[in-house]
Amino acid sequence: MRAQFLGKDPESQVGQSPTLFATDRTDRTTYIAQGWVVTDPRALADVGPIPEGEAIIEIPEDVLKFYARRYQEEEGH
Repeated sequence: MRAQFLGKDPESQVGQSPTLFATDRTDRTTYIAQGWVVTDPRALADVGPIPEGEAIIEIPEDVLKFYARRYQEEEGH
C-alpha cells in the first residue's frame, strides 16, 4: 500500500503536523490521518472501547477539507 499526501494543517507548528493521505488500495477507498492522540478521559469514555490495533486521533477541520478537495478535483469542479 502506498500513501499520497493530500495536505497538512496550515496552522500546524514545527513537529505538529496533522496531515491527510490517500491510499492506493484497490479493494476499497481508504485514508491515513496523522493527528494528535486522544488522551482526554471524557472523550475516550464517549468513544468507548477501542479495538486492539486501532487508535483514535484528533485532526483539525481544515485537514478534512483536503478530502473534499480531492473529489472536487477528480470531478473537474
